[in-house]
Amino acid sequence: MKLLQVVFKDAVRRKRRVLYTALGVAIGVAAFVAVLTVAQAGEDKVYAELDKYGPNLMVTPAVSDLDLQLGDLRLGTLAIGDNYFAEDKLLEIRRIADSAIRQALGIQDEGDIATIAPKLYVDTEVQGIPVMVVGFEPEQERLIKTWWTVSEGRYVEQPAEAILGTRVSASLHVGVGDTILLEDQEVTVASILGETGSNDDYHMFVPLQTVQRTFAREGLVSAADIRALCSACPAEDIAGMINEEVLGVRAVAVRQIAETEMNLVTKINRFMLTLAGITLVVGAFGVVNTMISSVHERVRDIGIMKAVGASRQQIVRMFVYEAIGVGVVGGVLGYAAGTLLSYVIGPLIFDDLAVAYDLQYLAPALGLAILVAAVASVYPAFRASQIRVADSLRSL
Repeated sequence: MKLLQVVFKDAVRRKRRVLYTALGVAIGVAAFVAVLTVAQAGEDKVYAELDKYGPNLMVTPAVSDLDLQLGDLRLGTLAIGDNYFAEDKLLEIRRIADSAIRQALGIQDEGDIATIAPKLYVDTEVQGIPVMVVGFEPEQERLIKTWWTVSEGRYVEQPAEAILGTRVSASLHVGVGDTILLEDQEVTVASILGETGSNDDYHMFVPLQTVQRTFAREGLVSAADIRALCSACPAEDIAGMINEEVLGVRAVAVRQIAETEMNLVTKINRFMLTLAGITLVVGAFGVVNTMISSVHERVRDIGIMKAVGASRQQIVRMFVYEAIGVGVVGGVLGYAAGTLLSYVIGPLIFDDLAVAYDLQYLAPALGLAILVAAVASVYPAFRASQIRVADSLRSL
């Protein structure tokens, strides 16, 4: 206890130097905390959006890539496969999806569970302007895309009605109530879709059967979005079963797509963590330098302590205690600074990111700071333990 009192009084006497030493550790810890906090908040944001909006699965025609080569010269790849698949495959897809969800959640209901929204994409021209016409099932699509809003008019109710994205409406100079000719089929604009910031703004949505009949694509669809009953449903397992049992289609879990896109963020996080590690190493050298200076300043004090009976172990412990104190101060300051820093850099990486302080990083921040400071104190403590009483007398 007396040794701790000596360390505490000495730290108070040299509080400015101790604070500067702690700041060196705190900067590195702050970088770690900021990166971890932003990364966690970003990941939560992505998956929260997936849970709230959109499909859990996307089903598209099975298309493979063929490598084209001339000798050792690679000429690129060629996509092989149909751009459509038969609409009747949706029945098998529903059977697989609903069965997997029932088994996972213990549901006994025999009715439809998953929401399946098929789409047929057709490139055409309207009034001489290229337009992407999307055949869709109005009610199913509305369940999938809960963020859709109608800025003008009403939602589609009849087979010969259409919803226009905001960009299409502006390009064609048509509005609610106007008539558009698709091949030999007239459709009436029922509504203008509220701006979504996605490809939907550039599409014209017409009921699926109307598009199939107008463009001679009866019984064909280009893709299907599937939304399971819950975000915890086994989307990856369902995708695997669809790929194994239904020929001619390829199912992908949207969460897998999000995880793929998150790889870029992960790489950025690793880079930032590497920089934070370098900062911690620099901070550790600062601790070493400060403690070496402290050893030189306290040659006389250490000699006197040895003269009155202090052992080498006690001298080493004195410096270790001081390092732990520096680590605690550096860890607390680093956690606070890192949390504040995350509020600054978070919105720069993810738009409208809601960053919240996370106490789970406080203990790791303290542990990391104490570890760095303790490791950095090993050499200075060893040097201090080697000081002889005679050396201290010569320093008088």
